[in-house]
Amino acid sequence: MTPRLIAIYGKGGIGKSFFTANLSAKMALKGFRVLQLGCDPKHDSCNALFDGRSLPTIGDQWRLFKDAGREKELRVEHLIFKTDLGRGTTLFGAELGGPEVGRGCGGRGISFGFGLLEEMGMADWALNYIVMDFLGDVVCGGFATPIAKSLAEEIIVVASHDRMSLYSANNLARAVNYFQSIGGKTRLIGMVLNRDDGSGVAERFSERTNIPILARIPFSPEARRLSDQCRLLFEIPEMDYIFDQFVNKIHRREYVPPEKVTPLEYDEFLSIFG
Repeated sequence: MTPRLIAIYGKGGIGKSFFTANLSAKMALKGFRVLQLGCDPKHDSCNALFDGRSLPTIGDQWRLFKDAGREKELRVEHLIFKTDLGRGTTLFGAELGGPEVGRGCGGRGISFGFGLLEEMGMADWALNYIVMDFLGDVVCGGFATPIAKSLAEEIIVVASHDRMSLYSANNLARAVNYFQSIGGKTRLIGMVLNRDDGSGVAERFSERTNIPILARIPFSPEARRLSDQCRLLFEIPEMDYIFDQFVNKIHRREYVPPEKVTPLEYDEFLSIFG
């Protein structure tokens, strides 16, 4: 069984990792075998799935074995961890990690981690979904790995009505177009509007760029509190319903991916904000 790979991108601080954790959890609760792969040097993608605990990163585990001269003993179970979501449901998580602040290139860490998992046969692990959580500002090849290598079948961008999150979405559209022009297969299927305040700015951006809005998550102080406490959203009925419907839409492919997205030039982009 070949897993379906979905990459989630979004500007730092937009709620991308918390969204991804809730998405992965809802998929698992619906009976799918899911691996969430944190692809941000902060390595905090899976925290809400593991009761706030920060997982050992793939890079750190590799270095631990290498420094001990035990590289050949490194196994999947040293890199991938599982958590119990209740109701007999387990979910798998891993963090690629990256260097300490100011001590190296985060993109290289991402590329190395992907290479190691591919060597270990990630495509053959009997998973239904691999959900990858990526830093949204695609500024180097490491963070563009799922697009450049066509690893991800689909990309979803998490944004809000603010200028910088939409600017990141615009950059992502530009990267997707570039790699498609040289044979890439990855498609940007749409945008999830997080902390929706009803201002309409993201809708104008969506119309101009041809990036559909797949789901809307309203601003909620209670959701923010749960996020800060590394707890999932499903105890809020409205949020539980949103994620339930979104997973159904993704699994059944009840959306129409745009044939081509149209990233905006800078002045055109600014005009969205008046």
